[in-house]
Amino acid sequence: MWTKQQTQTEPPAAPPQAAKPSVVAFNSPSTPALGSSPARGSARLGSSLQIKGQITGTEDLQIDGKVDGPISLRGHELTVGSTAQLTSEIHARQVIVFGKVVGNVHARDRVDVKSDGSVIGDISTARISIEDGAQFKGRIEIDPTKTQNAAAD
Repeated sequence: MWTKQQTQTEPPAAPPQAAKPSVVAFNSPSTPALGSSPARGSARLGSSLQIKGQITGTEDLQIDGKVDGPISLRGHELTVGSTAQLTSEIHARQVIVFGKVVGNVHARDRVDVKSDGSVIGDISTARISIEDGAQFKGRIEIDPTKTQNAAAD
């Protein structure tokens, strides 16, 4: 049983409706993602997502799922996560590959294929890095003027 003294010393429990809802902010300047600068927006497609169709955007993107279709992030960065499987023609400022890409990659600035990454298709970029252990099958076209032309735009 409750005594008068116990009731006075214990604060009343707040009803569930009175609790403030938690707020989750995606792409907010205070929560940078993908190693991007705080002023730059970014998005992420999780490993359980499968997309068939075109992806275009004006922010950085990390893909961990499956995508079948062209990806255009001109002026922004695409990170292909370790669980990602892309069958795509890719256009971006920078592309970092940890997963699997089947299709051509066009990057104005740089393409990095990490040790567990795989690219089957042609790469066109100003700078490239392919780590030991990475898989690559295709042609590479390196044009350093791409970065200079991008800076002039």
